[in-house]
Amino acid sequence: MELAILTIFCTSFLVALSGALMPGPLLTVTISESTRRGAMTGPLLIFGHSILELALVTLLISGLAPFFVRNDVFIFISYVGGAMLLFMGVSMLRALSGLTMVREGEQTQSRSLVLAGVILSAINPYFLIWWGSIGTGYIIHSLQFGILGVIAFFSGHIIADLAWYSFISFAIAKGRHLFNDRVYKKLIGGCAIFLILFSGWFFYSGTLKMIS
Repeated sequence: MELAILTIFCTSFLVALSGALMPGPLLTVTISESTRRGAMTGPLLIFGHSILELALVTLLISGLAPFFVRNDVFIFISYVGGAMLLFMGVSMLRALSGLTMVREGEQTQSRSLVLAGVILSAINPYFLIWWGSIGTGYIIHSLQFGILGVIAFFSGHIIADLAWYSFISFAIAKGRHLFNDRVYKKLIGGCAIFLILFSGWFFYSGTLKMIS
């Protein structure tokens, strides 16, 4: 029993870490915000991310997995998510000229970062698809070992996300002395362009699913 729980935890950690390493909207915002909000950016974003994931786990245990893999749900989230990412990217580009690094002593808006973690996860159609397919499979397997199995799965998953995003935020925040306004603007500009390109991928994925 103990070995099975440990195995669930370790495999969940590795699978989640492989996903966390892939670039996406959440990682992009973590990089851009850590330069001015500090090392707590990643953990706060992941806290919001984990709130949504905990809600999804609860829903999946209740038997709603088929809903999350429906084509119409995927298409809807793709277009809504694409529109939000496009808006974020364009807004970041338009604000570039007036951007400046937040100096020491300025406070992190923790509540907005937690909310951003929820929103950035919710608008990603692949997030829901993952939980409706791979995540569901993990939960079904974990339930064979009772609530401890589910806790082991969820803990491994969240700890992997938290470890990677905390590392990214810490590395960037501690290197803030290497950033000036010019470098900061280039970083934000790059992140904005990435979000715009990512929004295009969302629109493309939704359209492809619609005509297939």
